[in-house]
Amino acid sequence: MDLGLLLGLFAIFVYVFVKNVITTQYKVYLLFHVFMMLWPIGQIGVHSTDRPHLQIIFITLSFVGFTMLGFGWLLFAKFLVNGAYYRPGRNVVLLTLAPSLLLSAAMIWNPDNLFVAPVGGGYAERVYGPVFWAVIVQLVGYFLYAIGILRKAYRSGDARSGGPRVGNALIGLVILVALPTLDLIVNVALDPWLPVVPGMTSLSILLSDIYFLFSLQKHRSFDLVKVAKQDVIDTLSVGIVVLDEQDVVIEMNRNVNRSLNIARGKRLDMEALLAAHSLAGGVDEAFLNGFRAHAGDRIHTEISIGAGNGPRQYMAMHAARVRAGASLRGRVITLQDITELKSLVMKSQEHNHSLQERNRALIYMQDELFQANRKLEQMAVTDSLTGCFNRRFMMQQLEHEVLTNLRYRIPFAVFLFDIDLFKLVNDTYGHVVGDEVIRRTAEAVRGTLRRTDILARYGGEEFAVYLPHTNKEQAEMLAQRVREVVESNEIPTGRGRAPISVTISMGVHVVEEQTHLQVDDVKTYLKELFSKIDTALYRAKDNGRNRVVNH
Repeated sequence: MDLGLLLGLFAIFVYVFVKNVITTQYKVYLLFHVFMMLWPIGQIGVHSTDRPHLQIIFITLSFVGFTMLGFGWLLFAKFLVNGAYYRPGRNVVLLTLAPSLLLSAAMIWNPDNLFVAPVGGGYAERVYGPVFWAVIVQLVGYFLYAIGILRKAYRSGDARSGGPRVGNALIGLVILVALPTLDLIVNVALDPWLPVVPGMTSLSILLSDIYFLFSLQKHRSFDLVKVAKQDVIDTLSVGIVVLDEQDVVIEMNRNVNRSLNIARGKRLDMEALLAAHSLAGGVDEAFLNGFRAHAGDRIHTEISIGAGNGPRQYMAMHAARVRAGASLRGRVITLQDITELKSLVMKSQEHNHSLQERNRALIYMQDELFQANRKLEQMAVTDSLTGCFNRRFMMQQLEHEVLTNLRYRIPFAVFLFDIDLFKLVNDTYGHVVGDEVIRRTAEAVRGTLRRTDILARYGGEEFAVYLPHTNKEQAEMLAQRVREVVESNEIPTGRGRAPISVTISMGVHVVEEQTHLQVDDVKTYLKELFSKIDTALYRAKDNGRNRVVNH
């Protein structure tokens, strides 16, 4: 019986290995299958020798396999339930495996025959100890845990777990446990009263294994291949790669470029592929995130194949989900050669880039011309030393402003002031200090004026100020403020010399509402206006300087 079981299990192992692409589920199943095969190997060994030290080795091998069978089945059951979504962590595997490992170590050590003791000097007849019963308890625990997982998955109707497949696995698990339990009762617990019934455990292993295989074959993920093969035609001009839920390549056509290192039966490392061939010079994070999350019905990116400065092949890569109901079963990746199209696009981009460069050059030249014109305009209306407007600009503004003010009866004022005793400053400190006095005086005055007021260098050390919308009271207040600011302004004269301060004399003229004033020639009017202000300025100087005189 045990020999037949071993041959049957070996035949199933060979069938699975030869006929199927080994996905993760099948790898776990084969591990489970290897644990099954240890039982008949050990049983055959026990009955093929009469040497006690060999018999104990074969008995231990059988029960180590039987103990590990619980771990193998539990792991296999989790893969059946969760499929591609299950990723057992290292700690989970170690905690699940730990009881089997500890009991296997105890059985191999067999201290004081706590696992098994010989009867009549040999192990053909034997007595089991506490370690054996601990193994039974452990297997019962694995069995109950696995039953709970499968039962919960079957009742939930979760499409990922595959209800019919889980149902078959439940039947297989019951077969696996039922006959060994009967074997334990009849041949161990009731051994003194009942005759030995051989082969029950071996039969249960064989039948359960057939059921497990049936569960995989009937409801396997290879159904994906049958659907995808309708599109996988070697005559197509596009490359096609079919992945299962674990990203393992289960089918591809001959148009997939060999430089991509994609092979059947191997997991496709999408991150490595993008890192090596992405057009962006790095991983396309948007595509990779969508691929990892199984998001979107269709995602795409572009890759290139080639090295150095040699010719390159460009491909559009699309990834589409393959579903069975609401369950994800894999992906179909298509690779389309877009080298010619890319070449046309790149030439068009180069042409556009050249045009953009020319446009940028023209814009830069226009900006330079604009800045140059602004600079020329600024130079034409400003004084280079003080930064104030010049006399020409002031008179142009007044020609326009005065007519408007007179027409709409808007009050305005004009100041005319110069620096007192400026020739003495030049003679004492030199023209460099004299220029600094003019510049610092202009800065001080500018700081006291309003934004709408116009300050202009009228000539030499003489300045004029135009104040729109200003009545007599406001003009007098502003004039006194200007005088005081200039008087309190200290101007450095050079290293080792004390700073100096200057004063100004100012003439002020205010034009308020003129009901009967008619101006035929504005230039003549301004000439007369400045003549009056100049008269007031000289009166200020004659009266002792550093003062304001109104006309």
